[in-house]
Amino acid sequence: MRRQGRILALPVLLLIVLAAAAGYFVGALPETWMNWAAGLGALAVALLLGVGPILGWLTNRVTITSRRVIVRRGFFVHRRSEIPLSRVREVRSRRGIGQRMFGAGDIELLVGPDAPTLLRDVPTPGAIVDALQELIEQDYLREGRAQQSAWATQGQAQAQWQTPAPHGGFAPGAPSQGPSGQGAAGSSPYGDTTVLP
Repeated sequence: MRRQGRILALPVLLLIVLAAAAGYFVGALPETWMNWAAGLGALAVALLLGVGPILGWLTNRVTITSRRVIVRRGFFVHRRSEIPLSRVREVRSRRGIGQRMFGAGDIELLVGPDAPTLLRDVPTPGAIVDALQELIEQDYLREGRAQQSAWATQGQAQAQWQTPAPHGGFAPGAPSQGPSGQGAAGSSPYGDTTVLP
């Protein structure tokens, strides 16, 4: 998504006015250098105040995935920042009077003690905040399930290591070494090794 398109109203209006003024004045002035100066001045203002903001709007984008928020900025120098949803502690929204009239708003992502990441003038901020909250909750549950699975796997491995096998060796899959430090003979079909006396 990009910032709401209403911020392009002023640059587009300025380009229209400059085009009309340049078409009227350039060539109608008494001196050649005046015509050149008027044309170059109109071109500079158009690039600076008209085309520049439009290009900035096109190159600034925010992408929300199921795991992170990606912010891309810059036309000549590209800057990209990624915020994992697992680090987002709070999502805030703020809407001024003008933003409420056009259905836009600002969203703040609080990431620990760092300064909040601000997403300016995003369209339909309420729907985006709800989606972010749901994605953060899903990411939290996914991380919790992964951690529980890791704990369960670790507990099973410890239980297999500590449980003696019926024939006097160690549990299946548990490595054991003889007195010399090498794996001793007497391997069972289950993959465990009997330690020789």
